[in-house]
Amino acid sequence: MKVAMIDYGRGNLRSVERALEKAGAEVKRVESGEELQGVETVVLPGVGSFGDAVEGLKQRKLWDPLREWVKADQPFLGICLGFQLLWQEGEEAPGVKGLGILPGRVVKFSGSAMKIPLIGWSEVKPKSGSEDLFEGGDRFFYHVHSYRPESAPADWLICETEYGGWFPSGVRKGRVAGFQFHPEKSQDTGISLLGNVLKKINAS
Repeated sequence: MKVAMIDYGRGNLRSVERALEKAGAEVKRVESGEELQGVETVVLPGVGSFGDAVEGLKQRKLWDPLREWVKADQPFLGICLGFQLLWQEGEEAPGVKGLGILPGRVVKFSGSAMKIPLIGWSEVKPKSGSEDLFEGGDRFFYHVHSYRPESAPADWLICETEYGGWFPSGVRKGRVAGFQFHPEKSQDTGISLLGNVLKKINAS
C-alpha cells in the first residue's frame, strides 16, 4: 500500500511515518502539489494551529491539489489537525476556510472545570456499523488537542470521545476518513486502527 504523507513544514512527522510503516504502508513524504501525481493514498497529519496549517499548505502549493483530491473522494486520512481541516472553518482562525468537506466549525473546549488542552488516554466509542475498524485493539487512544468539531453528519460519524460532553473524534465516508486523536501515539491499538482504516478507504 503506497501512502503519500503530506509534509508542509509543521511538526515532527517521523512518528506518523513509522506507525504507517508498521501498519503495512510504503510511505513517501510529499512537499509539493506536483508530487501528488500518481499516488494512491494521502495522509495529512498535523500539529499546531488551524490557520498556520492552512498557510503552510498554501505556501507549498499543496492546498488546492489537496482540496481537489478530497472532494474527488480519493483515499485520504486526516490525523488531529488534518482531521479538523475537513470542516468549513475553525474558531481558532477567524476568516480562514478549511477544506469544507464537512459542514460547521471546529471550536475550543469550554468549561470552568476542564483542563485544556485535553492530554492523555481517553476511551473512544465507535458508532454502530464502525466497530470493525477498532478490531485488534482496545478502545483507548491518545488525545492532545484544545479544539474539536462541534458536530459531524450522522453518515460520516464513526466514533466519539467524551470530554465535557461527547464530541466527534472519528469520521469516514467512502474513501475519506479522519481521527482527532493520535493513532501513531496509541501503541499497538493505534497501529491496528491505521491498518484497518487504510484497507477500508482503499477498498471502497
